[in-house]
Amino acid sequence: MAQAHSEQTRFWQSRELGGVELLQAHYVEQRFSPHVHEGFVFTVIEHGAQRFRHRGSDHLAPAGSMVLINPDELHTGSKAHDLGWHYRGFYPDNAQVCGVLAELEWGQQGMPSFALSVLHDPQLHHQFVTLHQLLDSQASALQLQTAWREAILLLFQRHARLPEVLAPGHEPHAVSRAKELLSSQLASPPSLEELAQAVGLSPFHFARVFRRATGLPPHSWLMQRRLEQARALLRNGCAPLSVAMQLGFADQSHLSRQFKQAYGVAPGQYRQARAIR
Repeated sequence: MAQAHSEQTRFWQSRELGGVELLQAHYVEQRFSPHVHEGFVFTVIEHGAQRFRHRGSDHLAPAGSMVLINPDELHTGSKAHDLGWHYRGFYPDNAQVCGVLAELEWGQQGMPSFALSVLHDPQLHHQFVTLHQLLDSQASALQLQTAWREAILLLFQRHARLPEVLAPGHEPHAVSRAKELLSSQLASPPSLEELAQAVGLSPFHFARVFRRATGLPPHSWLMQRRLEQARALLRNGCAPLSVAMQLGFADQSHLSRQFKQAYGVAPGQYRQARAIR
């Protein structure tokens, strides 16, 4: 009974991703009876191990693996380790997946699917864990939507049979316009969808074009502009708390972490050093 008390679950929806359902759980005594989901199931096993039956066979998913379930496929779930299993789950509906795939400009011939039930791909595991953690943070819609599309692209490119994505063009005007929009709205930037609509590209195509041109995804480029502006404000004697509030940082600690990672000193130290000069 003590083991059962150690079970924990947290379920929520991501507003930024159009309602994609998310679950973080630690199960010990939980046993899932045979069931299906209308959409895909992507889960990442962080600790312990899960045992499940899928497509008429038994499978073992250890820590470091991913479980891939196609829509409407019957499956079960239970522990394969005395301490149960910890995992992070994504439960997008078909429209949420197909919407991203359509942006990739892949010609679709029916719903894509995966042949593997258990995936051993360290890069993908890390990328989906990081994405799940971001979706439980105060990250911007711009960052979340970009990370979601990049993770889905990598997953489907590597492990589903789909046509190759068309190579993105450079579209210098679109990138230039996006930079102007981001620079003018540092404290409250537009979402990925809003940026893409403003420059006349699909969200995923825009994200790839922007990264190709700048070497950074839009949210990272935005952070660099925020830090540059923070330096300018600090040089003029503005207090770190005020700088954080003006530029859209979550709080002063967020500004301090980002500033020190970029420049090696804390904002207060930088401001003080500039004042001495």
